[in-house]
Amino acid sequence: MALTVGTPAPTFTTKDTQGNSVSLADFAGKTVILYFYPKDDTPGCTKEACSFRDNYSAYQGKDIVVLGVSADGETSHQQFTEKFNLPFPLLADVDRSIIQAYDVDGGGYAKRVTYVIDAAGTISHVYTTINTETHATDILADLGL
Repeated sequence: MALTVGTPAPTFTTKDTQGNSVSLADFAGKTVILYFYPKDDTPGCTKEACSFRDNYSAYQGKDIVVLGVSADGETSHQQFTEKFNLPFPLLADVDRSIIQAYDVDGGGYAKRVTYVIDAAGTISHVYTTINTETHATDILADLGL
């Protein structure tokens, strides 16, 4: 069962698409859209990533960070990012520690769940039912943007 609104977001440190170390603490004071997805370059995951890509400009300049998370490694993330020109980082959670901390383990992959983490590090929105084609705009609407 996904974490609930009002819960402090679990901290993490992992590698991003480019092999850089990324921690949740790096984004203190910003809103973080942390979206978990099952696998790179699969139909639903591609639609969801492209939804964020196509609406990315609406997130910019508003202290909002978009981060995608799956159990895929850096090489897979790099190929997925290049193939679809994704402008935001994907986080490699190969040991599934972030997936487990956020209670989205689907048995070897991440369940499709998105958390909005506010500037104070608290979960403000949880999405467990997701329309992959409109997800990015659904979040924008919920945030009043």
